[in-house]
Amino acid sequence: MRPRAQLAAVAATLGGCAAAVIPLVPASASPAATPAATNGPACSVSYAVTNDWGSGFTAAVTITDTGSAPLSSWTLGYAYAGNQTLSSGWNGTWSQSGHNVSVAAPSWAASIAPGGSYTTDANFSYSGANTAPTSFTVNGLACGPNASPSPSASASASPSASPTPTGSPSPTGSPSASPTGTPGAAPALHVSGNKLVDASGRTVTLHGVDRSGAEFACVQGTGLFDGPVDQTSVSAMTSWHINAVRVPLNEDCWLAHSNVSAAYAGANYIDAVKAYVALLEKNGLNVILDLHWTDGAYTGNSSGCASATATCQKPMPDAAGAIPFWSSVASTFKGDNAVVFDLFNEPYPERATGSETSGWACWRDGGTCPGIGYAVAGMQSMDNAVRGAGATNVVMLGGLAYSNDLTQWSAYEPTDPTGNIAASWHSYNFNTCSNSSCWNSQLSPVLAKVPLVTGELGENDCAHGYLDSLLPWLDSAGASYLAWTWNTWDCSSGPALISAYDGTPTAFGAGFKAHLATLG
Repeated sequence: MRPRAQLAAVAATLGGCAAAVIPLVPASASPAATPAATNGPACSVSYAVTNDWGSGFTAAVTITDTGSAPLSSWTLGYAYAGNQTLSSGWNGTWSQSGHNVSVAAPSWAASIAPGGSYTTDANFSYSGANTAPTSFTVNGLACGPNASPSPSASASASPSASPTPTGSPSPTGSPSASPTGTPGAAPALHVSGNKLVDASGRTVTLHGVDRSGAEFACVQGTGLFDGPVDQTSVSAMTSWHINAVRVPLNEDCWLAHSNVSAAYAGANYIDAVKAYVALLEKNGLNVILDLHWTDGAYTGNSSGCASATATCQKPMPDAAGAIPFWSSVASTFKGDNAVVFDLFNEPYPERATGSETSGWACWRDGGTCPGIGYAVAGMQSMDNAVRGAGATNVVMLGGLAYSNDLTQWSAYEPTDPTGNIAASWHSYNFNTCSNSSCWNSQLSPVLAKVPLVTGELGENDCAHGYLDSLLPWLDSAGASYLAWTWNTWDCSSGPALISAYDGTPTAFGAGFKAHLATLG
């Protein structure tokens, strides 16, 4: 999606520690007085603090069904002895009343099969001691204790630290180290089959928002971002129960081209992006970096602008800029696999080349493409640039028709030596593929092979009727998704989730927020 100024044109053209097995018994009963069940459900729970930054921490709680019957419609319960306060949770519906914490099963994991395990995670704030809970219940029956200790102080980040030991969490600062050291609370991701998983092999489904601004403010000379990018603004995001943010970038600003003010280009731009990534990760949010605006003069079908500079969306990125861009971005963030690379926002080469077949060939192979007057960077060459820099980060590839067409995605999928490749799909109410019939026929074959991340979704009517049909379908398919956009634009002129950066939702945003609340 383009920023607000171009929305009308778009619409027109378009893990824990091992735990002892304890049978389920009434929480009030004495284990010694209650014989172990031989055929009924039994479970174990393990609790681990996976990251502690002094004023907050991330907890991972794993439930294992050790019996012979499923744990159905499960609800986990436990209590803290201190002032630990729930900030946000995922992979379950988290709630807290006083010291007592409860987690209800999400719709996609309502039952745990015998021998199976499920992990649910949450962020908490605290002061003083961070004592781990010592007893747990599942569906009201005792299932513990199995707590593992919190990380020692030497292994925890300081309250003001970013994911890099010496980096500043403030986006306005200039980190003295690149974010290639120790990631923060956000999990490192890789691809396993058709799923995104963390380092422990747990499935991670991304539910997030796009944060537009870094793709256009710099080249327009108005700043580095559009709106605040501080802790307060990120806390507003996490209050919506998201776990990912997609940040569009500008090729000219990253590469310090002469058409961009030095104040918003090169090291200044890169340091601001690095600091924002660090802040998002510190708050448990995975980050998707997207190449949004690129160079190349194009005035053909569906042209967004006549300029050869990165001031609008082009049908495909230019080889002269996109390859060094991705080499540099990959070098900057390699080793931090909490960051995902979205190689190009919304390709539409078929509108320039004249056919789907030539469009898909241009999409993958780049080079000289009919109707495009500059050398194109294809998906294969951009993937090669990322891997050539030594980065193993997951990469996302959007299809044709502004990433709405995935009909030939699998047939033209580039070769990736790491296997860390996912399909990106964009979905708006005015797109061609905007009904369940199309989703079933076009997306399901791709979903069966690789992870699908809906990098943008929304509607241009300031309502959420389209989302109300799309989001349940994506949930049932296990697909990730991010809504466009966390910006305070007038949502009657294009999708905007909020009317203020404190998280006040628009009518469109209210529908998305309400849906996220049902996921936990």
